[in-house]
Amino acid sequence: MTSTLPTRPVAAPPRTWSAVLFDLDGTIVDSEAEITRSLAHTFSSMGVPVPDAETLRSYVGPPLLDSLRMTAGFTDADAWEALNVYRDHYDLHLLNSPVFPGVAGVLERLHAAGMPVALATSKPESMARAVLEHNDLAKYFTVIAGASEDEERSTKADVVREALARLGAQGIDTADAVMVGDRGYDTLGALANGVPTIMVEWGYGSPAEAGDTYAVVHSADQLRSLLLG
Repeated sequence: MTSTLPTRPVAAPPRTWSAVLFDLDGTIVDSEAEITRSLAHTFSSMGVPVPDAETLRSYVGPPLLDSLRMTAGFTDADAWEALNVYRDHYDLHLLNSPVFPGVAGVLERLHAAGMPVALATSKPESMARAVLEHNDLAKYFTVIAGASEDEERSTKADVVREALARLGAQGIDTADAVMVGDRGYDTLGALANGVPTIMVEWGYGSPAEAGDTYAVVHSADQLRSLLLG
């Protein structure tokens, strides 16, 4: 299911970006089916009622451990147990998520133009790298940053900060970086690091999450235009 976000004018103030950061789930790959299926398995295995489809969908994007605590109401110990159950199940299916139409082409064009590109995802970094490599997209990324396995680095703000630091360590100018994502969490995490966000309409965000974005785009062509002119 694709959300409908209020599309802001694509003719946003022209800017020349120094680097582009991408979210993964809902931005590059359509992973909703695999994630929600693994979540349903997790809740069932934990002996609690499986939430409805809309609630399960709300888990896609934010750090899962936090959602298991705050949304599902698990204790810290149960949240970690649930997270491990989820990871074991999802690890068997994470490569089934298709790339959204046109996104691979945008990444290819950015790479060809010499634009530094980083991944900044709350998905565990090892899983994120596996998804990119499976879809032959890793070659377009200068940096692949994700959540740490121990969840010490899991918020979007922390992951964006890590991605920027890794870019900077390679001598890349991040003063005019931009984030591409699909949820309000992407926008807030990027803004915490002084980075504006372009929100993609094909992801999992709701209209309420479109605030504070630099622009909202509904196609890969529009995204390409905003990133490369």
